Amino acid sequence: MARGKLRIYLGAAPGVGKTYAMLAEAQRRVERGTDCVVAFVEHHGRPRTEVLLHGLERIPRGRLEHRGASFEEMDVDAVLRRAPAVALVDELAHTNVPGSRNAKRWQDVEELLAAGIDVVSTVNIQHLESLGDLVESITGVRQRETVPDEVVRRADQIELVDMSPQALRRRMAHGNVYQPDKVDAALSNYFRPGNLTALRELALLWVADRVDEHLTAYRSEHRVSRIWGSRERIVVGLTGGPEGRTLIRRAARLAEKGAGGEVLAVYIARSDGLTAASPKELALQRTLVEDLGGTFHHVVGDDIPAALLAFARGVNATQIVLGSSRRKAWQYVFGPGVGATVARESGPDLDVHIVTHEEVAKGRGLPVARGSRLGRGRIVAGWAAALAGPAVLALLLNTVDLGLANDMLLFLAVTVAAALLGGLLPALASAALGSLLLNFFYTPPLHRLTVSDPRNIVAIAIFFGVGMAVASVVDLAARRTHQAARLRAESEILSFLAGNVLRGETSLEALLERVRETFAMESAALLERAGDLEPWTCAGRAGVGPPLERPEDADVDMPVGDHMALALTGRVLPAEDRRVLAAFAAQAAVVLDRRRLKAEADRAGALAEGNRIRTALLAAVSHDLRTPLAGIKAAVSSLRSDDVAWSEEDRAELLEGIEEGADRLDHLVGNLLDMSRLQTGTVTPLIREIDVDEVVPMALVGVDEDSVGLDVPETLPMVAVDPGLLERSVANLVENAVKYSPSGQRVTVSASALVDRVEVRVVDRGPGVPDDAKDRIFEPFQRYGDAPRGAGVGLGLAVARGFAEAMDGTLTAEDTPGGGLTMVLSLRAARPRPEPPYAGQDTAEQERQPQ
Repeated sequence: MARGKLRIYLGAAPGVGKTYAMLAEAQRRVERGTDCVVAFVEHHGRPRTEVLLHGLERIPRGRLEHRGASFEEMDVDAVLRRAPAVALVDELAHTNVPGSRNAKRWQDVEELLAAGIDVVSTVNIQHLESLGDLVESITGVRQRETVPDEVVRRADQIELVDMSPQALRRRMAHGNVYQPDKVDAALSNYFRPGNLTALRELALLWVADRVDEHLTAYRSEHRVSRIWGSRERIVVGLTGGPEGRTLIRRAARLAEKGAGGEVLAVYIARSDGLTAASPKELALQRTLVEDLGGTFHHVVGDDIPAALLAFARGVNATQIVLGSSRRKAWQYVFGPGVGATVARESGPDLDVHIVTHEEVAKGRGLPVARGSRLGRGRIVAGWAAALAGPAVLALLLNTVDLGLANDMLLFLAVTVAAALLGGLLPALASAALGSLLLNFFYTPPLHRLTVSDPRNIVAIAIFFGVGMAVASVVDLAARRTHQAARLRAESEILSFLAGNVLRGETSLEALLERVRETFAMESAALLERAGDLEPWTCAGRAGVGPPLERPEDADVDMPVGDHMALALTGRVLPAEDRRVLAAFAAQAAVVLDRRRLKAEADRAGALAEGNRIRTALLAAVSHDLRTPLAGIKAAVSSLRSDDVAWSEEDRAELLEGIEEGADRLDHLVGNLLDMSRLQTGTVTPLIREIDVDEVVPMALVGVDEDSVGLDVPETLPMVAVDPGLLERSVANLVENAVKYSPSGQRVTVSASALVDRVEVRVVDRGPGVPDDAKDRIFEPFQRYGDAPRGAGVGLGLAVARGFAEAMDGTLTAEDTPGGGLTMVLSLRAARPRPEPPYAGQDTAEQERQPQ
């Protein structure tokens, strides 16, 4: 069965018209005779959207019960049985009710597509999983319902439903999106013009990237090598020289002149690693191009013009920016240069800009071949074979006559052995020495450095050439092996580094220590400054004696942007090591930024929590504290009134009201003060060993005796607690349990020992608390359910948990078997209670028992 096709209407925000567009498309398809049904569409009470549902067949929805409530979801089985040609499924990112066939609606859609049913759906840009953090930073709202980007990217067709922020806000103001009572709040929060503009830009850019992917795939599939100038892409060719920054800025100005211009800076490195580039300069240029909104690319290629043109055509670039050559006039004997070659071979579709700069014709160093990578031991052995081998062989051959051909083969074998051991230079020495010995001892005229037979000259030349060829191959293989081993080591280091940093497992100090160990340095430090004229400060350090004042004082300094540098002391690093060091430096900057962002987030969270508590406190003072004060004032005013003659019973009732109001005030103010102490961290428990049965009964003072049952054995171990804090915690738990217990149902307070803990349980038979709210009820100013105003400010459980944790205890909520809620207060037991002496044990032995 062929897989169904997915069409998605993508919008920047709710209300732009995605569902309306989807239903309009469905009406057009039905008019053309297409079998189209509504699997799940929510009109949200919008009249115009609801009108478009008329005339469309609707699949009955499935009903699910969850925690006493009934919910409607798409009935996947019913849609599969109906098997329409097209199914409309709204809100692709929706999370299904627990107990549904799939956790997410997009998974339901995958089943329909697999069954060959075409699906038309809708989604907002903020629901894409990869954009969650970005949307939260823009709007301040975290989207909990998300859909993987790959699900949307795989859609056969994506249509953007666009609307300007002003038009969307007008629609909302007219009541076409939300109910009138929600419009003002929406317009002043999520639907602010700035938020909508940013979300609209995200949607437009995401769809543009999707179109670009389709264009790239089409060009690749049809092997289109010709440049299509659908979008200005400017490639900047960098050499690692100081002129690179001038080229990048010039390319950025060119990109600004075209719509949607993009800058791609590329550095072509030779495959053998030979380069005259400055790693420090490349790092600065990478930072510059990224600051200007471009991207930096590193490409390996021996033919630089060909690699540059291949890269430009691969990214569908329209222009190439190169700098005028830095070579002197005499250096042009080596070739026309990269700029001239690229301009000649670019063709009519690529414009090449040659930009002048201050470094023109000032000369540039040519790459110099590296030395051998064979190791000191092999080189020594190679030289020994090259110098001693021909001499020893000549002495041996003087004792036996094998003929010139065999003699030459034996000398060639010695030369090959020297090449295999020591590489190029020992092989050349062996070939030269062997040639002289062959000429002197074995070619006529003998014992003279002349050759009479021209054939022997050819033979000696071939002998010398074979030796050089073998030596060159061995040297090249050794260098390639060394490079492969080095690149493997670098990749392993970078993979380990990236994995740790991305998982957040590496602190800045640990990362710097890793840098110091990797490069065998004495110290490593990350230095930064606020501006070009500001002094350097140390953000992190590892090792002994790192440079703390200037990066220039270090043996190695790796810049990270304009105002940050990684400085190392111990030795000077070769250029080949700086590539990995640059990666470490960039990761160090990322770790530092993440640490600061986390600190700022923690501070912001603390401020937000403080603001929330202050707001709740003001609300509590404005109502919960005001009510008992009003009652007290009314009672006192009544008693002081001379117009009414109060009986003794009335006076007693008014005085009792005053006392109850004062007690309520005292209790509320006490909880507020306790919460304030917990928030400021000023609670200092005085821990001592005490029996639970001494404290718990004291916590029940003031509670109706008939409403609480006590079961605390005297044989329990002693607990290490602050008696006052324990009493207050238990009192708050009992008061809360009595408040929510049904009339006639007693609250049970029991205690038991469990390993090295003692648990105090406060059990009620009230309505209970759902699992997802069991932690929330311990937050300040939380009152469960429809508790009336005046039933407290919601601090009792928060204070109880705070006091329990201050005593190294825990307070959790559990369901009571049969209904209700059980508060479990777990306390740390003191040392075991001594066993009572058995009958007949003498006094001296009793005294030796541990106390």
